[in-house]
Amino acid sequence: MTTHLSPVTVESIEEAHARLRSIVTHTPLQLNARLSDRFGAQIYLKREDLQVVRSYKLRGAYNLMSLLTAEERGRGVVCASAGNHAQGVAYTCRALEIQGRIYMPQNTPKQKVQRVRALGENWIKIELVGDTFDATYRLAAEYAHGTDKVFVHPFDDPRVISGQATVGVEIFEELETPPDYIVTPVGGGGLISGLALYSEHYFPDTTLIGVEPAGAACMLAALQAGHPVTLPQIDTFVDGAAVKTAGHHNFEICRRLHPEIMTIDEGKICTEMIDLYQNEGVIAEPAGALSISALPVLGERLRGKTIVCVLSGGNNDITRYPEIIERSLIDRGLKHYFLIEFSQRPGALRRYLDEALGPGDDITLFEYIKKSSREYGPALVGIELTAKEDFTPLLARMDGIGLRYEIIGRDSALFRFVL
Repeated sequence: MTTHLSPVTVESIEEAHARLRSIVTHTPLQLNARLSDRFGAQIYLKREDLQVVRSYKLRGAYNLMSLLTAEERGRGVVCASAGNHAQGVAYTCRALEIQGRIYMPQNTPKQKVQRVRALGENWIKIELVGDTFDATYRLAAEYAHGTDKVFVHPFDDPRVISGQATVGVEIFEELETPPDYIVTPVGGGGLISGLALYSEHYFPDTTLIGVEPAGAACMLAALQAGHPVTLPQIDTFVDGAAVKTAGHHNFEICRRLHPEIMTIDEGKICTEMIDLYQNEGVIAEPAGALSISALPVLGERLRGKTIVCVLSGGNNDITRYPEIIERSLIDRGLKHYFLIEFSQRPGALRRYLDEALGPGDDITLFEYIKKSSREYGPALVGIELTAKEDFTPLLARMDGIGLRYEIIGRDSALFRFVL
């Protein structure tokens, strides 16, 4: 944590806005008819996926790096990122002619790595190390300290927070009256802390809601504990928000200003990603769809209100869509997995197909090895249903023909094998 920097203020946010005006795209604030009709509200999407680097992260990176002295620029910069911050740093390195070294987790989607390389060109070097952002962060920080280069933190720096908060300046410039709610994704806390500070000053009646993935809810854990804590493990699927430890500056602002924090299951995020693509043609990354995925949970609170959802990024690797579809099907109760003990006599599988499966049920996975010395053999079976209401009748038919089976739930080790 850096302690000698000036704190985030409304003035520092407004100065960042002026500084970035000719650099970043003033992204559109679009009324979404489908979501508005669905929830009986006026729902706007702040389209940061249309930013220069397809996420809001350019704002914080450029603001910080543009404030470096000539001596600091000469030493070069280092950053750690799951992808979007890296793109912002890479773009800025090329724009300001600063040499940079960018550390990214080994599981970063290839699309993001390629984009970083294209944006930074010869001004950057990429290091793919670590299994999580936090592991990558430690390695990057150690390298920066050992080489006396400037570390560009993705969220825990007042200059970065001020830059991210310019999203809020644009929102309030475009709306004639303040929104009732602003819903925003939360990773380490850079965006929500900046929005909270700016909103408190100008629009104190606007409720700010931060949304974290259920598998990486570090800000909620910090607020509950009264200080930043490191989660023992996280689900890295929502890579843009997969952070084990909330930032100290970010936490202090959130602790003081009390934005509402909620968590959303990764499967629900996938469902919203698919709906955005199929209905509006919007390609959102998992973290980008976090805010929209909270709307069904907020439900009646939204009726008759004006809501802004920050669609924070659109850097999604097309190779991830099979997993996105799978997670969505499971979340909606349309995909189920079983370990079924089939009798090793002729016709056992045929009976299952004829008598257990309903007319709209489909086998999507069947893994079976015949055991000649056993009366029964286990099969791993995946079933896709037409409607979630078909699940109970399926179980009843399986019970009716005397099948021995185990439902593979999310707490099962086998579940991690199929997903």
